[in-house]
Amino acid sequence: MADNTPIDAVVTSLSVIENMAAAGGPVGVSELAKRVGANKPRIYRHLRTLVDMKYVSQDPETDKYSLTLRLFHIGQLIAAQTEFLSEARYVMRSLRDEVGQTVTIGQVEENGVRILDIVKHRSSVEISTPPGTLFAFHSSAQGKIALAFGPDRLWQQLVNRAADTSQAKSGIDFRKLKTEIEKIRQCQWAVAPGEALMGINALAAPVFDANNELAGTISIVGSIQHLTANPDKKMISAVSKAAAQVSARLGYREEEQE
Repeated sequence: MADNTPIDAVVTSLSVIENMAAAGGPVGVSELAKRVGANKPRIYRHLRTLVDMKYVSQDPETDKYSLTLRLFHIGQLIAAQTEFLSEARYVMRSLRDEVGQTVTIGQVEENGVRILDIVKHRSSVEISTPPGTLFAFHSSAQGKIALAFGPDRLWQQLVNRAADTSQAKSGIDFRKLKTEIEKIRQCQWAVAPGEALMGINALAAPVFDANNELAGTISIVGSIQHLTANPDKKMISAVSKAAAQVSARLGYREEEQE
């Protein structure tokens, strides 16, 4: 049976953050201890941890503490993810019904593409890509889309990680991958038959936001028997149309994309 007892340290840290936000400005340890309802040494320890984690800063002249913008940036990421997912869901079911295959939506992170949601198609093949799955850039259709249309740093980070002594045996053929990425930029879709999951292929297309930047990917996922390395033109058209629909809902204007 799961233990649902709250962890006191987490509760206290969150209370510290909430009360600092409510204070509307720099706050001292004594005042914050009164607000939270805990003793000063305990609040001080939590504040020092939050300072170390860059969520809080301390004024060296007044010794008072303030929240940094780190929480603000996290909030922005959450808001962007929520908007992206909300708009994508309008299109995902229609795409699933049109192609008769499972559909996933993913968002780019620093180490890969995270699956945010999945609309399953009933079939004898179980597609094991639940929300939360992180696909690598070099070995997934979603990741290749990120390399093709995302920021340049994603490619450089992939190269750097592969060059690291602990990952020297990455097995990535960068010359071949670079050629493939160039083709993806031209055709606007990517596949990865059997690369991320044995016996499974994905056909992914890019979704752009109002700033004409890559917001994420939308993908058709199925058995390589039905979704081959050279997908049917109807499949390509369907996922491309779905990606364009989500992009439009996010405010993207194709004529502004160079």
